[in-house]
Amino acid sequence: MAKILCVLYDDPAGGYPNSYPRDDLPHIERYPDGQTLPTPQAIDFQPGALLGSVSGELGLRPFLEARGHQLIVTSDKDGEDSVFERELVDADIVISQPFWPAYMTTERFAKANNLKLVITAGIGSDHTDLQSASERGVTVAEVTYCNSISVSEHVVMMILGLVRNYLPSWDVVRKGGWDIADCAARSYDLEGMHVGTVAAGRIGSAVLRRLKPFDVHLHYTDRHRLPAEVERELGVTFHESAADMVPHCDVVTINAPLHPETENLFDAAMIARMKRGAYLVNTARGKIANRDAVAAALESGHLAGYAGDVWFPQPAPRDHPWRTMPHHGMTPHISGTSLSAQARYAAGTREILECFFDGRPIRDEYLIVQGGHLAGAGAHSYSPGDTTDGSEEAEEFTMQLPPIPAQ
Repeated sequence: MAKILCVLYDDPAGGYPNSYPRDDLPHIERYPDGQTLPTPQAIDFQPGALLGSVSGELGLRPFLEARGHQLIVTSDKDGEDSVFERELVDADIVISQPFWPAYMTTERFAKANNLKLVITAGIGSDHTDLQSASERGVTVAEVTYCNSISVSEHVVMMILGLVRNYLPSWDVVRKGGWDIADCAARSYDLEGMHVGTVAAGRIGSAVLRRLKPFDVHLHYTDRHRLPAEVERELGVTFHESAADMVPHCDVVTINAPLHPETENLFDAAMIARMKRGAYLVNTARGKIANRDAVAAALESGHLAGYAGDVWFPQPAPRDHPWRTMPHHGMTPHISGTSLSAQARYAAGTREILECFFDGRPIRDEYLIVQGGHLAGAGAHSYSPGDTTDGSEEAEEFTMQLPPIPAQ
């Protein structure tokens, strides 16, 4: 019997839903590059249900308990007295999401002597110390591509929201006003602007494809250059580095994984290289952009806007400056946890578990660490090292909330 410790975000404030706005989800068999969607032997949930919160349990309980395994699900993940910390000691498998990550630090790996597998229900495993996982022979896997299109749609929405000054204009209506001049004073057309992506993998490329019909000039930088025919198809200009690209761009979107080389990439010096009045969108990871440098650039007016849904740590402390800085369009980390995406990453999590329990190989594209080194998708996207440092700051948020009953 295995003990599976699963960390998910809290249920809605009004309680777990009894109904949903839509009755079904569109049927999709393959992702744009031809990769098939997750193919578990079965699913025990209704696609379109809220699976990513505590009561949703990723639809895993019937499957796991039928096989005799123990499943513990909690949202209480930070601090020495958390449910996660207490239950980790003898856990065989840890599952969490990037949206409400269980930070698997060096110290936590040292406590988890039985740990064999860490799964990200989603994409992006930087909340796990990949170096410690490698050294301890722990497999790390994620559900690659499950929410890449979800995030790319969110990026386009946020770019338009900033450039067209949508959120402040919505707020005028909400407050009963009709202040057209105030709304228009910061509103521009996206048409003709230069838009660049830092990284052009699955998400970055999807963003480029979705922006092309807006008649913008497209740019990108990536350590893996796109094929020449793709560059011609998109009409996109390649730059050797982010520092080379950003001076040319009116809008920059960050779509790179977090690893030691990208951590703090957008610091004060990088932002200073951007055009005055440029917009920065970050749905990748909060630590890629320097918290204080972003806030200062918005205060000074060097940046016209910043939007994203990624913070560090997560959840963000209540006094995080990105909550109150001017001209921002921040949301909680929701871009990759639409109800559509949840059906895919829940199914992918089950597929990984089935392979692990049955002794079958986990899909290469799902692997991040295996056999003591980066593997599969991890070898392509990550670098050895640790980006979890400072994650204990997430406890500041939970300390300001009512105690969570033990689960």
